[in-house]
Amino acid sequence: MKIAEIRELSTKELLERVDAEVAAYDQKVINHTISPTDNPAQIKQQRRMIARMRTELRQRELNNK
Repeated sequence: MKIAEIRELSTKELLERVDAEVAAYDQKVINHTISPTDNPAQIKQQRRMIARMRTELRQRELNNK
């Protein structure tokens, strides 16, 4: 998901998406701990995606004040 796509989402959708991504990320990390995944770079990519979404949420919060 690109930053332009993130900006198009409503705040509610973005919050739901962040929650889902965090849950998937946590599960992926647990699975990688137990049995190494084929592509550990996916963990890094997912972590960065979560950061992008949280950054957009924070920008919206600051713009609304």
